[in-house]
Amino acid sequence: MSITPLKKHLKSQQFQPFYVLYGTETYVIDEALQAIVDQAIAPEDRDFNYSAYDYLETPIQSIVGDAETVPFMGERKVVVVKNALFLTGAKEKSKVEHDLSTLETYVADPPPFTLFVFIVPAEKLDERKKLVKAVKKRGELVMAQPLNADSATEWVKNRALELGVQIDQEAAHYLTARTGNELHSLEQEMEKLSLYVGKSGMITVSIVESLVPRTLEDNVFDLIDRIVHKKIDEALRIFYDLMKQNEEPIKLLSLMARQFRIIFSVKELSKKGYGEKQMATSLKLHPYVVKLASKQARMFAEEELLHLLDGIAEADYAMKTGKMEKRLIIELFMLKMAA
Repeated sequence: MSITPLKKHLKSQQFQPFYVLYGTETYVIDEALQAIVDQAIAPEDRDFNYSAYDYLETPIQSIVGDAETVPFMGERKVVVVKNALFLTGAKEKSKVEHDLSTLETYVADPPPFTLFVFIVPAEKLDERKKLVKAVKKRGELVMAQPLNADSATEWVKNRALELGVQIDQEAAHYLTARTGNELHSLEQEMEKLSLYVGKSGMITVSIVESLVPRTLEDNVFDLIDRIVHKKIDEALRIFYDLMKQNEEPIKLLSLMARQFRIIFSVKELSKKGYGEKQMATSLKLHPYVVKLASKQARMFAEEELLHLLDGIAEADYAMKTGKMEKRLIIELFMLKMAA
C-alpha cells in the first residue's frame, strides 16, 4: 500500500491493528505516521494515548505491555516502535534483551483499541519470518520508496495545488533536477517558493533559478555552457568563484569529465534514435539533465567530444603527478576548449 490509499482508509475510519511503515524515504514514513495519529486519536487525548519507543533501547515485552493497556479518556491509542529491524533480515544491534514471543502472542489476538505501528528503516522486510507473515495478514504494509524523477515531478505539481499555487512542467522538472528526489528537501523548497509567489501565483524556471540553492554540479554545467557559447570571461568568473569557495580543482575536473561523458552518451544515443525519456532511463539520469545535455551535444562533433575527454584525462594526469599548479591546468584547459 502507498500513502494515498492509506489516507483514504484512515479518513473513513478503517483502522487496522498493525501498520508497518518501511523503506528509506523518511518523509513518506513521517507523513504516514502523522496521518495515523491524526485520524485515530483526538488532539486532546494524544498526551495520554500516544507512545513511541525505540526497539534498540526498549524491550519489546514492555512495549507490548503498553499496547495491551486500555486507552485513557479515549477510544483508541497508538503505540509506535521505531527501528523495528526484527522484521527484516538485518542483524540486530539492540542494547536490550527482547522476548519476541510476547509480541507473537499479542499479534495472534490483538486488543481492538490499539494501533501498533512498526517503523522499519529498510528497503524490504523478511517475509519468511513468522512475525512478518502474521502482521501482514492482520495489518497494512506501507512502502516508503524514494521517488524517481517522474514521480518526484508529479509530487511537486500536486504539492503546488495543495499550497494554492501553480508550477509549470519545466519548472517542476528543473526543481527536482536541482534539489533531487528527496521529499524533505522538495517540501522545504516548495514551501519557500509558494510563499514567494503568493496565493495562485506561478512558479517558473527563473524563480526556481533565483531561490533554490545551486549545487556544485549546477555551477560546473554553467561553466561548460559558457565555454560552449564562447563566453570565456563568464566561464572564468564562475571558475574563480568556485576557487574562492575552496572547491578542489581535481573535483571540478572530475565533474567536467562527467558532464562531457553525459553529453557524449546523449549524442550517441540520439544517433540511435533514442528520445530524451529513453536516454534518461538508459543513462539513469534526471530527464531535465538529459534535456540540457541534448542542447549542448548539438554544439559538438563526436570527434571534438572525444578530443575533450582525452584532454581532461591528460589534465587529470598532470594534476596527480604535480607537473603544474592545479588551478593553472584547468585555466589552460578551459582556454583550449574556447579556442
